[in-house]
Amino acid sequence: QVSLVESGGGLVQAGGSLRLSCVASGRISSNYDMGWFRQAPGKEREFVAAISWSTTITSYTKSVKGRFAISRDNAKNTVYLQMNSLKAEDTAVYYCAADRQGNSRVSNYEGVYDYWGQGTQVTVSS
Repeated sequence: QVSLVESGGGLVQAGGSLRLSCVASGRISSNYDMGWFRQAPGKEREFVAAISWSTTITSYTKSVKGRFAISRDNAKNTVYLQMNSLKAEDTAVYYCAADRQGNSRVSNYEGVYDYWGQGTQVTVSS
């Protein structure tokens, strides 16, 4: 079993920055891809970004490209999401997820992710 715990959310003004962290614990093995998803009030959960185990492959949804950056430190079992130039529409609960069979597919489909964190709230005021 794998446990994921997110942190770093909060309230920020539009144009500001936040860095989310997700620490994984438990039976972590190689080949895990990691992803970030978000869910805004009244909307379905959507893909934000994903990164391969090797960190060489990343994927982003169009609306965050150039503003968000995903990274990971495998020695610390931690994945990060650096969010810059935040907009009101980025307001959501952000979830970390692990794809244990990832093998660098960095999927944007939440159905392939096996483990999920509890989420961290990000609120951007305009």
